[in-house]
Amino acid sequence: MQSATTPPFSQVLTFRPKLETFQPKTPTLFSYPTMGSVSKFGTKIKPLLALSNSSSSSSSAITTSDDGFVTLIEYLGKGGGIGVNDDLVVLIDHIQYACKRIAALVASPFNYSIGKQTDVPASGSDRDAPKPLDILTNEIILSSLQKSGKVAVMASEENDAPTWISDDGPYVVVTDPLDGSRNIDASIPTGTIFGIYKRLEELDDLPTEEKALLNSLQSGNRLIASGYVLYSSATILCITFGSGTHAFTLDRSTGDFILTNPSIKIPPRGQIYSVNDARYFDWPEGLRKYIDTVRQGKGRYPKKYSARYICSLVADLHRTLLYGGVAMNPRDHLRLVYEANPLSFIVEQAGGRGSDGKSRILSLQPVKLHQRLPLFLGSLEDIEELESYGDVQQKVNPGYEV
Repeated sequence: MQSATTPPFSQVLTFRPKLETFQPKTPTLFSYPTMGSVSKFGTKIKPLLALSNSSSSSSSAITTSDDGFVTLIEYLGKGGGIGVNDDLVVLIDHIQYACKRIAALVASPFNYSIGKQTDVPASGSDRDAPKPLDILTNEIILSSLQKSGKVAVMASEENDAPTWISDDGPYVVVTDPLDGSRNIDASIPTGTIFGIYKRLEELDDLPTEEKALLNSLQSGNRLIASGYVLYSSATILCITFGSGTHAFTLDRSTGDFILTNPSIKIPPRGQIYSVNDARYFDWPEGLRKYIDTVRQGKGRYPKKYSARYICSLVADLHRTLLYGGVAMNPRDHLRLVYEANPLSFIVEQAGGRGSDGKSRILSLQPVKLHQRLPLFLGSLEDIEELESYGDVQQKVNPGYEV
């Protein structure tokens, strides 16, 4: 028998709570305790927690604030990034703000309905069909770059051609706004990837479309900064300015990225490989032989390797950067401009290597905006051993859509 004070069951099913509008001063959505207030057994946890395989020597000159924490912008303002001028600090500030917005978006219960909308067909043959979240995150980044006043052109995986923003912007930004978006419905980690170049002033007299394209097709060895943001159990911004690789973790209570892993050093040898093993029988002989060898512990490193594969490039790389080993996609699938170059710069600054299986990624000259290639990222000794097998690039892709 139903109580007189209990609403009918049908009303409970249709009940929808009223959501209050929340406009924080900083881009944060949650009221978590601040990192400075977190304690264990009465002792505050110190923030500059370099991993056991990391060195904090390059950050030793950085003065911490009273609570012991250093934000990304404080880090740059106090000389943490060698050669980082005021213009670049402004640009990084706008990029981090865009990534905070994306972090809130991918964690929102409302992205489920957005993700269920129909994909938009890709107009270019070299591009995948973008999902609605891809388009939305692309617009978030473009808006922030426009507002920064520091960007001449943005080239994105979500656009057929580069977007010219300003004639006097000193920088060029290339980006994959939401890597791994096809996994968003399953709450698998996703990420944002970006690279920053100086504008090529010698091209200023060319037509807009031409100078936009040529500025975007710079070789990876001309990068002045690159980074990725991992949206997972924590939101982590990993960045390099050519003087080491550093990770900052988002404190959702303040909206600040806090330096947590200064001067990350990838182990010279790992014990993990990350690849889609389901395609083993489509791999070339050299790659099959390499994988067979290391997982049996018969390679140059006399321990058996384990497989760890998330199918989210930023997530797989982040684990590899911290623990060592190799993250790879042997097919002509990943983009040189938006993914391979920025991530290789990060890995090299951490002491690792980025390769297409034959050559150093950063030495390659892009010839197309959406150019694809195989990508192998990881520990220096692991990549060198893999390359020694010769035939590791998969040239066929039968029976798969992606």
